[in-house]
Amino acid sequence: MTTLLNRRDFLARTGVIGCSLAASPLVTPVALAQAPWDTRLVVIILRGGMDGLDVVRPVGDPAFAALRPTLNASDAPLPLDGYFAMHPALAPLMPLWQQQDLGFVHAVSTPYRNKRSHFDGQDLLEAGTSRLDGPGRDGWLNRLLQQTPGVQAETAYAIGHSDLRVLDGAAPVANWSPDARLRISPQATRLAELVMEEDPALHAALAEALMLTDADAVGERRGHAHLKVSKFAASRLRKEARIAAFSLNGWDTHRAQNRALTRGLGRLSETILTLREELGAQVWGKTAIVAMTEFGRTARENGTAGTDHGTGGLMVLAGGAIRGGQVYGQWPGVAEAALFQGRDLMPTGDVRAPAAWIMRGLTGVNRSTLERQVFPGLDMGRDPNVLL
Repeated sequence: MTTLLNRRDFLARTGVIGCSLAASPLVTPVALAQAPWDTRLVVIILRGGMDGLDVVRPVGDPAFAALRPTLNASDAPLPLDGYFAMHPALAPLMPLWQQQDLGFVHAVSTPYRNKRSHFDGQDLLEAGTSRLDGPGRDGWLNRLLQQTPGVQAETAYAIGHSDLRVLDGAAPVANWSPDARLRISPQATRLAELVMEEDPALHAALAEALMLTDADAVGERRGHAHLKVSKFAASRLRKEARIAAFSLNGWDTHRAQNRALTRGLGRLSETILTLREELGAQVWGKTAIVAMTEFGRTARENGTAGTDHGTGGLMVLAGGAIRGGQVYGQWPGVAEAALFQGRDLMPTGDVRAPAAWIMRGLTGVNRSTLERQVFPGLDMGRDPNVLL
């Protein structure tokens, strides 16, 4: 275990470790940064490996139903385009889809393959690199800021939490986290997750326990830290801040997926709708929200009413600057021969590419800089035109 912890730079980042697993924040700190453009970018890291095949279901693919004979049998998905249908827990977002302020990119992933470790997958997602031992160990959002003259940080809010890795780096970034009654530090949570990584059932049980025991310090109802985060982010984005990043946990659905995913998608819906309400129509109209996860999940359901770690996944896009009402990406199908290693949705696109094109449109940073500096080794390919 010592080798693993050293590799993850865990000990170097660890402070006093809490003594109980009774409570933990459902979201990590918000990080914000000013920039000289007028558009807004919100990046949400969905930690745990969201099952994109459940969130946006390929009901028009004849092979899909046989892969999940019981997992999706008890609900009615919401039709999107005649081929794909949306998880019913996202029903509050259907008006955004109809207004073309909500879209998805299917069958995307980072370059990470095979081992399907949360920690390596999240590291690669937030580093924005093609491999873990490559250049650019800072975060890709911070590298974007490093390419922008005149960037300034907001006033810092530090309440016992460290920066998001996606915004780690040399460019100035302010930090804030919701005040919570923590009986376990974020470092202790990380340690527990590392210890349980090799046992999917135990890891999923821990994730569920942490999610269920979340509460904030001012006595609001449990599970509402994400609303506090959304409101704070919007309050700064209405002013000088131009980028906000935070994460939502609880997407590791090895068992009881219907319950856990419904809960997670409810929080994601509330987060997006709170941002929309708090930003106001004018700022919402120039905002892009990008929700990303470290990997997808297996195409087949497992024996505990869940799915295991996979490869191809889903990106969620929202905001008035998004050209929504579409499911983007090259769909590979889910027939046996089309699956990656016979088990996962085949990734046909790099999740970094849509993010890069969104940043290109919002900030004006040129393609060469995005491919070489922000996302080293990325070929952005053709513009998917996900922005208005």
